[in-house]
Amino acid sequence: MTSAAASVARPRTPRVAGYEIEHELRAALADGDRPLRIAGVDEVGRGAWAGPVVVCAAVTDLSPPPILRGRGERTIGLTDSKLLTEAHRESFAELLPGWLDGHALGASGPEEIDEVGMTEALRRAAVRALEALPVPPDIVILDGKHDFLRRPWRVRCEIKADQRSVTVAAASVLAKVHRDGLMTVLDEEFPGYGFAESAGYPSPVHQKGLEEYGPTPHHRMSWSYLDDLPRWRHLKKHRDPLAGEGQLSLL
Repeated sequence: MTSAAASVARPRTPRVAGYEIEHELRAALADGDRPLRIAGVDEVGRGAWAGPVVVCAAVTDLSPPPILRGRGERTIGLTDSKLLTEAHRESFAELLPGWLDGHALGASGPEEIDEVGMTEALRRAAVRALEALPVPPDIVILDGKHDFLRRPWRVRCEIKADQRSVTVAAASVLAKVHRDGLMTVLDEEFPGYGFAESAGYPSPVHQKGLEEYGPTPHHRMSWSYLDDLPRWRHLKKHRDPLAGEGQLSLL
């Protein structure tokens, strides 16, 4: 192999989620003969300028998750939705509901986010998802290091849980596909902002649309992007700082 050929980086295969965290929890928190019911929770839309924040809660029976067939002998395993192509996310989203023991979605819209702040809005969306599950979970795995759920929920926080936990990965995919679908519908109602492509996150098309047309009813009006839009700055909402506590980073 020549040095030039050797320097060409091979594409990395996304880490496939497993049951490492779930097995550890079941071993540590076993309750007689009844298996521990574990929900994986993940969100999408936290850092967007428009649209809701969406949370999915998913529960599995710890059986092997669905896999997709790629080219040749290649297989595509379940993992963090950001590491999957759009086509693979959508394929998994068709398979997962029939395989999961249960799943549910919750959301907080822009007005609620403006009113109470992202941390509280995220907590409310997660509680809505968890309370909509067929059976309440015994413990929740959250992706990240911050427990935004708090009591009475029993929570295990894990960094990169969406790459290590099948239940969190499933929640990640279902939340992402659901929200992307919502933003595609909004793109048809409000063309010019690139919602279908950007999903409400900052992008050149989105920023240009804001400059020309101003914010839509689906934009978060308490956010600092309005400070950079002189024509529309007067529309900015100022949230009561006591309305929400312990705000999370949007990254």
